[in-house]
Amino acid sequence: MDDAGSGRPQPDDQTARGLDLAPFRGVRYVPDRVGSLAAVTSPPYDVVVRPDGLHHLESADPHNIVRLILPQAVSPTARTERAADTLGRWLSDGVLAADPVPGLYVYEQHHGDHLQRGVIGALRLSEASEGVVLPHEDVMDPVVADRAALMLATNANLEPLLLTYRGDADGGGGTATVIDRVSERDPLLTTTTEDGVRHRLWSVTAPGEIKEIRADLLRHQALIADGHHRWATYLRLRTAHPSPSPWDHGLVLLVDTVRYPLRVRAIHRLLHRLPVARALTALEGHFRVRTVPGPLDQAMAALGAATAEGNAFLLTGDGAFHLVDRPDPGLLARTVPGDRPAAWRGLDATVLHSVLLDHVWGVPDSPEQIAYIHDTAATVAKAERDGGTAVLLHPVHEDVVRELAQQGVTMPRKSTSFGPKPATGLVLRDLGL
Repeated sequence: MDDAGSGRPQPDDQTARGLDLAPFRGVRYVPDRVGSLAAVTSPPYDVVVRPDGLHHLESADPHNIVRLILPQAVSPTARTERAADTLGRWLSDGVLAADPVPGLYVYEQHHGDHLQRGVIGALRLSEASEGVVLPHEDVMDPVVADRAALMLATNANLEPLLLTYRGDADGGGGTATVIDRVSERDPLLTTTTEDGVRHRLWSVTAPGEIKEIRADLLRHQALIADGHHRWATYLRLRTAHPSPSPWDHGLVLLVDTVRYPLRVRAIHRLLHRLPVARALTALEGHFRVRTVPGPLDQAMAALGAATAEGNAFLLTGDGAFHLVDRPDPGLLARTVPGDRPAAWRGLDATVLHSVLLDHVWGVPDSPEQIAYIHDTAATVAKAERDGGTAVLLHPVHEDVVRELAQQGVTMPRKSTSFGPKPATGLVLRDLGL
């Protein structure tokens, strides 16, 4: 068990292959020192649409968390140094403060008829993590290196990964029971962000309740719903630091999708240097292309209907919507790797990357060429403004993602977007505590 007095997760002899979630002393904004909690939060770093969203968040409050997760400076080294300096200043000035005792945190998001609750804690990383936490997407090493430099400079986990697990079918069990009990208490904080989501956070500090949650989670494995690059960063930094060390744990949010099913959305592509007209011309003889009526919602509905019959994409950026479907079977056979499961070969993301980007359009997967954007309308707007091509996708079902992950098969990166994602800035983990 952890030393509750130190607040630092301690090594133990636990050999169970499961989710070992430890309490920690959360670092949180002091409400009296900021304009509002909503104004200092941010989406996860890779969801922020740049530069528009970045500027919007920076102007929302001088202490917005985006200044830590996406620091702006002339070089990578200067950026990480700026984040470290900013974090240190906010701590010394009392803008951020650590909770007095270690605990786990129950976190709730509520929007309309959708309610999601989970537990935030410091997840133990080990050699066995590969079989306990299941990734389903590839990562890019430069992004991992960037996140690693930021974590090292700040000595902190600035935002939790989103992990899902499958709890008991009856909805009972230790974690579920504690969450229900805790959510009846007065929360540490309540705020509603500009997207209309209400966020509430509670601390769990009673040893009995912490033990109940930890014992229950040790029976489960998790799927990475959001944060593949940060997960790879956690593992890299753990390997780089002799154990025991604070890097043996990483900040996560665990959500039981039996009780709280996540929404699964697609992540769209913006091809900066490929005009729509050129993209459509290259498709001739390879795919069927039809113009479908708007507005965007109606065009996306047409895309959804087309994906029920096979691979399909929606191209736009020129003021019209072009539905692309019925790929040439011979082209698929020549370009899609045949050494993967059928479920992987049939993914829209697989066909997009292996067939369209690599062979038909010849677009390298680099930040200069491709932007990955979660918001559909924002993708279209940027394509129309910049003269590029927006490639809109239909989401993959969670069961397909989990099936492939359990087989150890990774999907093309940025294939899915699970949500709602945790707001960044509600609770941080300082590795020095």
